Amino acid sequence: MTEPTRQRARGLDRAFDILDHLKRVGRPLRPNEIAAGLGIPKSTVYDLVGLLLERHMLDAVGRDGQVYLGRELYFLGQAHLRHFDLAREAGLLLDDIVAQTRETAQLCQLNGRKYTVSLMKEGARAFRISSNVGEDAPIPWTASGRLLLGHLSDAEILALIDPDDFILPDGSRLAPTTFIAEIRSACAEGFFSFDSIADTYTHCFAAPVQDASGLSIATLCIVAPRADAQAHHAEYRQVLVDSARRLSQRLGGQENP
Repeated sequence: MTEPTRQRARGLDRAFDILDHLKRVGRPLRPNEIAAGLGIPKSTVYDLVGLLLERHMLDAVGRDGQVYLGRELYFLGQAHLRHFDLAREAGLLLDDIVAQTRETAQLCQLNGRKYTVSLMKEGARAFRISSNVGEDAPIPWTASGRLLLGHLSDAEILALIDPDDFILPDGSRLAPTTFIAEIRSACAEGFFSFDSIADTYTHCFAAPVQDASGLSIATLCIVAPRADAQAHHAEYRQVLVDSARRLSQRLGGQENP
């Protein structure tokens, strides 16, 4: 790779870093705040922010020089959804899961070294359970994480997970060997559920969505109050596993049985 090519690649990486940082922070920032948050030179950030503003990947907000994710990203996202079979097909099945269980249903995926909720349909109950779509979370904190890493070796799993992500919200540490054992068991069973690590009142169910090669590319999930999850565990599990199988078949071009 020539030096000009490497420089362009680094510039592209920095531009994506800026967009990712604004997504994580969730509010407009001034370029010098972005530079401080990313630990990169202010001059670099100012140059890239100017380019991103020209392409409407960023929009100027207010009068203090703040910027935030721009309108062009919305249009790109809409184009992605129109042509992305997983999102389109999953949305229909999430509606079906909510209709059958009245619980919150989600499509979840990996986002690099993190986990994220890609789509969500809130449950049909007065008690509202929801997650922030697109917000990254540590993989070991999630039921889906036990199903999305099964194609990796033990060494690859440990290389992927940030060591700090094994520290749970209550301050305790999940042993990596325990996490890997749960991955192997969940993938063999094609299902995983547990009381949420992130809160004290919900139970999470997850079933894998697989592509034509058998790789788990996403999960369908149900998030329910613990008491309801215990009372309807077998029913919710069956609904979820059947829905994930249907989605896998559709992505693979198969007809439903």
